[in-house]
Formats: sequence, structure tokens, C-alpha cells
Amino acid sequence: MPPPAALDHQPESSRERRHDVSLRSSPDPQGGAALGLASAAGLEGFARAWAQENQWKPEAGASLKLLRWKRFIPSEDEAFMRLVDAFTKATGVPVSVTSESFDDIQPKASVAANTGQGPDMVWGLYSFPALFPSKCMEVADVADYLGKKYGGWLPAAEAYGKVKGKWIAIPMAFNGGYINYRISAVNKAGFQKVPEDHAGFLELCKAMKKNNTPAGFALGHATGDANSWIHWALWSHDAYLVDANEKIVINSPETAKALEYVKALYETFVPGTASWNDSSNNKAFLSGDLYLTGNGISVYAAAKNEKKDIAADMDHAVWPVGKSGKPTEFQLAFPILAYTYTKAPNACKAFMAFALEAQNYNSWLEASQGYLCHPLQAYANNPIWTADPKNKVFGEASSRTLAAGGLAPVSEKVAAVLADFVVVDMFASYCTGREDLKGAIKTAERQAQRIFRSA
Repeated sequence: MPPPAALDHQPESSRERRHDVSLRSSPDPQGGAALGLASAAGLEGFARAWAQENQWKPEAGASLKLLRWKRFIPSEDEAFMRLVDAFTKATGVPVSVTSESFDDIQPKASVAANTGQGPDMVWGLYSFPALFPSKCMEVADVADYLGKKYGGWLPAAEAYGKVKGKWIAIPMAFNGGYINYRISAVNKAGFQKVPEDHAGFLELCKAMKKNNTPAGFALGHATGDANSWIHWALWSHDAYLVDANEKIVINSPETAKALEYVKALYETFVPGTASWNDSSNNKAFLSGDLYLTGNGISVYAAAKNEKKDIAADMDHAVWPVGKSGKPTEFQLAFPILAYTYTKAPNACKAFMAFALEAQNYNSWLEASQGYLCHPLQAYANNPIWTADPKNKVFGEASSRTLAAGGLAPVSEKVAAVLADFVVVDMFASYCTGREDLKGAIKTAERQAQRIFRSA
């Protein structure tokens, strides 16, 4: 999902950042679309007024440490740090922000949970708070406040925030991973648009390979890209790892059909996808070696800055819908948690609530250029989704996605399966020939049984 390093300008891992930058826009306070230029003083004025009325009064002498995923859109990071700076000036609570790669967030968060030492808050991926729910501070009061004020939580957002009915995290955003493609290559293959059915999509990829303009999707341990499209492939064939009651149902004819379909797709891919991480397809696409892939909007954002010819020839499409007739996508969620060991629980809750207030969130969403998508209904009309027609599908991510469990609720067991790449490895093993179809399914079934019995 991230653009290549040369285009991304990411800060070094674990680098603490304190930015003093001006506010880019000032949204309507009820989540509306009226955006315009405003000064940093405008944000600070709102923040000071908010701090006076805010129900979570920070503890005397409080300071916060936040661990978050490393940014992929520089303007998103700048907007986030403006928010952090305004919060500190209004409340007197210093907030140090440390960035880590997608793959490093969950291990570091788990260590902190187990040792009771480390950051006060972690802003991470998918269902990671469910790996250690008893170590997460309950935040139902923050969730209720935001939900009532901003039109309610989208179903997938609520699924990620709750474990066994308790709010243990606040869903900050989603990241839509959709089909990124070169328009000219799709047209040359004989298609006016990306087909919306399995068979048509496979035929498109076959034709693109024949024209030496191949597709390619990550099949390695790519936390965002591989999990996203592989779960779509599984679920869109009406196949699931577990059912609604957490009964393991992966060994099914539907799973076999999904595996056969993905193997047929894999045979059209550019070489090397079995070892791709979350930046590999970005690099290949922007270098002109890849013409269709699954990714966030970061490829397009980078191309607009550095590869304008590619950006002009790009567009995006939703994932094909299976025979159920309903979207079965798996989009990347970004929940934020606070640990029970924090010495500043009120300050943590205040920060979470402040970040999702419309005066902050609308301009932050716009600055992300479509990389982030809203968890609350009120932000669906942000102008970022209509400013460029090529952004539109990314605004649908939080309403089209299922949560990590598919049919099942998010739980510690579901989170562990995702962290262990059980489903991704099943597909990769079969596609690369490491295992036959029955063997790949049985391996995934055994791994799931081990996790679900031990958790």
C-alpha cells in the first residue's frame, strides 16, 4: 500500500515527530462539506474552546506517548501532527508520536501489553486490540459520545471497536484497498472497464498478460495488500474460515473453488508476487512494470506528484461481487487503543475524542487524499470523494467491508489467525505449488484448530 521510498519520503522508523505547521482547511462542525483555508490559530482557538468543555479532563502533569503506523501520504501526516500540536497547546498535555511500519506495529503493541510498559496509546491495524482485550482500556464513553454526535458508527467500525460487547478501541479510519489499473492497458485488452464478476475479471487478467501488460497482487506476508485481496477472494466464493459461531468451516467445496480461481489469476501475474510486501506492487506499478493491482490510493497520490503520465492513465474499481450479490471486501481498519497501565486515562480519552471531532477530522480526511476513509456516518459527504472522480470508490471502503472475522465477530482468536497469515499462506502454498489443493486446505484447518482451541 505505501508508495516507494523515493516518492514517499517517510520518516525513519521509531522517529519521534513534533511538527509546527499551519492548518489547511476548516470543515463544517457537523461533518459537512464546507472546506476552506484557515490558519493554525483557527484550529488552536477551536481546540482551546473544546478543552474547556471536554468531559475528559486530563490528569495533572499528564503526557502521552502514541505509537502509530508509518505514514504513506505526507500531507496526512502533516494534518495529523497539526491536530496533535493543537491538542497539546489547548490541554497542556505533550504528545510524542512514534511511527513504525505496518508489520512492526502488532509485535510492539503485544510486547507493551504483556510487559505493561511502553506507549500509552497505539494506533494500529485491523483487529490487533483483540489480541489482548484485557489490556485495553474500555472506551465506551468516548464511542457513545462520538457516535451520537456524528451519525453513528458504520457496522464494520463498531465490529473493530468492540470485543464481547465492550468498546476496547476507537476506530479512527479505514484504508480502502481497491483495484488500481492503467486505463490504456484495460482498453487494449478489450475491456471498457474492470469487470464486476469473477469470470470477466479473470479474462481481463489473461488478456493483459497476453499483451505484456500484466496484473499482480501480493501473495507474501503483506499485512495490508495480501490480506485484503485474499480475503475478498475467499469470501466472494462464499467460503469462510469460521462461521458465525466460530466453527471452523474452511474445509469446504467453496474454499476449493476460491483456491482454483486465485491460482488461475496467479498464472497471469507478473513474476515475484509470492514474496511481495506492502510496497512491492507500488514500486512495480510506478516503474511501468505492472498495470493492474490491489492497493490503496497511495499509488495514485504518488503518481500525481511524480509520474503524471501514469496518473492520467490510472483509474480504480471495486472488487468483483460473487454469487451472493453483496460486497465481501476486506478493507484495512485503523483502530486506536489505550492500555490499562497508562497513568493518564482521561488524557487518552480526550485525545481520541478530539481527533474525531469534525473540525479536525474533515481536514485530516481531505489531507489524506482518499487514503483514509471515515468510520462515522457524518463524514461520508467529505468533498475528497467528489473532488476527483478517481477517488470515489475509496470513500465506499468502510461501508463495503466486512470485519476481520468475516461471518464471525472480531475476537482474540480471529485476530490471531489474521496475525499469523493463515488464509494468505493457504492461497500462497497452493498457487506456488508448495502444497496441493487438499493439503493447503488441511494445513489452514489445522492452524485454525490450534488457534481456536488454545485461545
